[in-house]
Amino acid sequence: MTTTGPDPAQGVILAPRPWLPLAVIALGLAALVLNPWLALVVSLFGLFLLIQSQLLRLQFSGDALLVWRGDTVLRRFPYSEWLNWTLFWGPIPVLFYFREQKSIHFLPVLFDATSLREQLNRHVSAQP
Repeated sequence: MTTTGPDPAQGVILAPRPWLPLAVIALGLAALVLNPWLALVVSLFGLFLLIQSQLLRLQFSGDALLVWRGDTVLRRFPYSEWLNWTLFWGPIPVLFYFREQKSIHFLPVLFDATSLREQLNRHVSAQP
């Protein structure tokens, strides 16, 4: 683990986008007419996503996707181990899926989806 924080000189850092968490919170509030407990659960999940969108950063370095929380790298995903990736729901991506040789990952799109797609095409599509 590193303690220097994400350095823009070492790769693109995606800007956070709170749209998905805010939409989930709005969905939770709308669920109040159906069920207050459902509204609470959905709204709390939206709040959790909103907090994560402000705490986490994705950085595309030369050889790996890095997941940062503050000054600490939480996970490192080397591009050489990626098999494929997909952004679900077309023009409004809400879910990012990628598969490595030994595992699969699903992440909510809490970042600029256009930049995410551009960086994935740049770094991962060229991989065998």
